[in-house]
Amino acid sequence: MFISEDMIDAVVLKLETADFEQEVAIFGEKQPVLLGYVLSEDFELLTNEEREWLLYLVLVLYQAIESGDKKIDPLSKNDLEAAEEVNWARLETVTAKHFRDRMTPFFEGYPQEDLLAFVEDSLTEDEEDTENFLTKEGREPMFVALKSVIDVLTT
Repeated sequence: MFISEDMIDAVVLKLETADFEQEVAIFGEKQPVLLGYVLSEDFELLTNEEREWLLYLVLVLYQAIESGDKKIDPLSKNDLEAAEEVNWARLETVTAKHFRDRMTPFFEGYPQEDLLAFVEDSLTEDEEDTENFLTKEGREPMFVALKSVIDVLTT
């Protein structure tokens, strides 16, 4: 099922008033491997704020996909690692320098374009953007991780 921008926005609004720790606990019960992945040492190069932002974005993605009436089985570590390998390999072929330009090839023919656009927008700084804590070094690993999460949750 296609996850629309409206579905994503509804989850963001819900999380604004929800008990975030409780939402993470529920998520961890349903997806222990995915929660472990987000909290793993794989992301130790990220700042604490970036790690918290990554967790929040994964929670938004998961809940948006779950709201699409798709039963989501607990993920396996192997599926997640395989998706991540594919995405890193694809990124390595991109020669563009600017972050948004480097993300463009991932959109070509991608069935969950709204989810991917949400991820890209969430990792991109604008002058008015509150997410100005994101480092240049953190953006690409976060993008690859979040794209990999979308891939395994929607297939």
